[in-house]
Amino acid sequence: MCTSDHGNHPIAVDVADTAAASVAPSPEIVEELVAANHILFDQGVVDAFGHISVRHDKRPDRFLLARNMAPSRVAAEDIVEFTLDGEAVNAKGRKVYLERFIHAEIFRRRPDVTAVIHSHSHSIVPLSVVKGTRLRAMFHMAGFVGQGAPVFEIREAGGDATDLLISNNHLGRALAEHFDGHDIVLMRGHGSTVVGYSIKQAVYRAVYAELNARYQLQAMQLGEVTYLTEGESRACVASIEAQVHRPWEMWLEQARAHRR
Repeated sequence: MCTSDHGNHPIAVDVADTAAASVAPSPEIVEELVAANHILFDQGVVDAFGHISVRHDKRPDRFLLARNMAPSRVAAEDIVEFTLDGEAVNAKGRKVYLERFIHAEIFRRRPDVTAVIHSHSHSIVPLSVVKGTRLRAMFHMAGFVGQGAPVFEIREAGGDATDLLISNNHLGRALAEHFDGHDIVLMRGHGSTVVGYSIKQAVYRAVYAELNARYQLQAMQLGEVTYLTEGESRACVASIEAQVHRPWEMWLEQARAHRR
């Protein structure tokens, strides 16, 4: 059961803890999740809205996500544990994100995924609404985008009168289906969701998806765009993403310096 301060638009919700807490996640994964929230804000992927989750390192049937708050302000004590139904384990009266179902259903459908990021990054949104133009990998840092990121059309699952938010398991499942064979999905008029096999990789992908979208919009104004082939995309993922620790360490240093 959940209640809201927002009438018919429950952006933040109160939930009852419905599952018993078990083994605690490692402090290291919580620390990394907190840092990822800060980095995503610093790099312009999220603002006051958007969120990142990580699969529980000791219970793969659960995941960790901050309580409802701006990502730049997240601290270790703000992290809440959830089941794959999106039910809170230890919210303890704290409001949680309405769109936790994005994370729950992707973790359920993709057991290989460790981290999920949902954002409304500015250059992504235009490409979610223009018919016939898809986000495509156009430079070597974004091979994971592939030959065309699918666009989730919420009307197909929720009708034509939703607020575009993934507010329940049904909509979460419909979104998660688009991740079969893809690691990034755009959401029409809303933003995007990206997955990774680690927090570092997911953060890397969220940052460079936004950059790829920005470059693509700029290049399209100049003329016909040459995109990466499928083979180039795969090769770029294999070589470049083996080094995601390099930008992570730089971003982490910057995030810590900003918050001293």
